[in-house]
Amino acid sequence: MFLRNPLALAACVLALSSPVWAASAHSYDFGQPAPAAQATRSIEVVLSDMSFDPKAIQVKAGETVRFVLVNKGQLLHEFNLGDAAMHAQHQQEMLQMQQSGMLTPTGMKEMSHDMAGMDHGSMDHGMKHDDPNSVLVEPGKTAELTWTFSKATSLEFACNIPGHYQAGMVGKLTVSQ
Repeated sequence: MFLRNPLALAACVLALSSPVWAASAHSYDFGQPAPAAQATRSIEVVLSDMSFDPKAIQVKAGETVRFVLVNKGQLLHEFNLGDAAMHAQHQQEMLQMQQSGMLTPTGMKEMSHDMAGMDHGSMDHGMKHDDPNSVLVEPGKTAELTWTFSKATSLEFACNIPGHYQAGMVGKLTVSQ
């Protein structure tokens, strides 16, 4: 029997409890990602080093907005939708990515599975930047995030790269009825 083999049983338990499985099913009480074609309007947001322009955005519940993100700074920046608690949690994940060498001041490194001397079995634990409410934008680049806001609430848009939020790279996003 397959599961009587202790090694096979351990592999199954590890696979089922892996954070990578949990990370793929994202849901947000304030809305969901949407195709750009569904957007009812576009908002350009300029990401400079440690600031956003505009600093505040207003949308309506039920509205689908295409955010066009233009990084005019010298550093990698993030545009992430959420509340303060979500940003605090995401900042810890970003710090881990930076400490692992995956996140650099100007971009993301792809973690190659042929890098000598590294234990790749321990590196795959959620070390991806694939949250649907977030996008990284390299210096001089433009990216997009399209979101349908489901209910009236107060949110923030922020850059959670270590130190950026604390330096003031956060804005208010108000979703009204």
